[in-house]
Amino acid sequence: MSIKRISIDEFLETKQNLIILDVRSPLEFDHAHIPNAVNTPLFTNEERKIVGTLYKQEGKHAAIKTGLGFFGVKMKHYVENVESIYKINSTKKILVHCWRGGMRSAAIAWLLDLYGFEVRVLNRGYKEYRTWSLCQFEKSYNFKILGGFTGSSKTELLAEIKKNNNATIDLEFLANHKGSAFGGIGQPNQPSQEMFENLLAKELYQNSMHSNKPIWIEDESQRIGRVNLPHSLWKQIRKSPLYFIDIPFEKRAAYILQQYGTLNIDLLITATERISKRLGPNETKICINYLKENKITEAIKILLSYYDKGYVKAMNQRETLQEQLTTISSPTFNPIQNIKLLKNYL
Repeated sequence: MSIKRISIDEFLETKQNLIILDVRSPLEFDHAHIPNAVNTPLFTNEERKIVGTLYKQEGKHAAIKTGLGFFGVKMKHYVENVESIYKINSTKKILVHCWRGGMRSAAIAWLLDLYGFEVRVLNRGYKEYRTWSLCQFEKSYNFKILGGFTGSSKTELLAEIKKNNNATIDLEFLANHKGSAFGGIGQPNQPSQEMFENLLAKELYQNSMHSNKPIWIEDESQRIGRVNLPHSLWKQIRKSPLYFIDIPFEKRAAYILQQYGTLNIDLLITATERISKRLGPNETKICINYLKENKITEAIKILLSYYDKGYVKAMNQRETLQEQLTTISSPTFNPIQNIKLLKNYL
């Protein structure tokens, strides 16, 4: 059998039929990787550090000899591990990559080819994929932005839009964060900035590759927890049509109570303290006292008023807001009801 090297374009065309093996170290993989890749490292973190240092100080041959010493004893186990992965995906071919498509991927590709797997190697490795990811943020997209004050059930409405066969990207899902000071409570750890960008690039590509249908996304700040939307993409989003779901304050307060009312009070207090400078000392004190007294609805109303003011300020900073803005009044936060109001714009 022969090992075939493929370009990033070939990879994108065939990736659904590939088992993607990332042979970089666990630390490299954990920082960021190609979505859906499986980490099957050639070296541990410590071994990679030793080999890398030898390469710089003594040259290629010394590094290879030491690397062979580390990997030689693990070859049987490595093949068995890949074999177990392959059995679950037996209709797929194997793609191997490292950082630059160099010695690590070449070594693993040789071993797996020798064993009998049909192997592909990604040209220039993860570095090439990363370059491709960043390029996705410079393209033009047909966005429609779903807006609304906090508590408007925008995420659930976005899910209904997707169910109705429309293209959507859930930024909060990709970021593992709901966007406010309270948005990380109960969420998994956020991805690194680089990993968030890789996930977002994949969504942009998949939602735009077959048609020019609008892509619906929720109106967000540029910063979502600890990650940021790429600036060029953010600028494009801010110039896209905004569909503002206008739901009464009391209804939104009831929705927020459903979402946050059962959460740990200490976590809610900590989140409130994080916005104390902007909320103001008096409002912060009152809000925290309400939380301590389990008067959650009263605390929510203070916080909602704060976030409403911030949203209005951010919305007014949009270029050509009047040309962009469509306001859709609704008496409820029920997404099934609200999608009926959005039908004309889908």
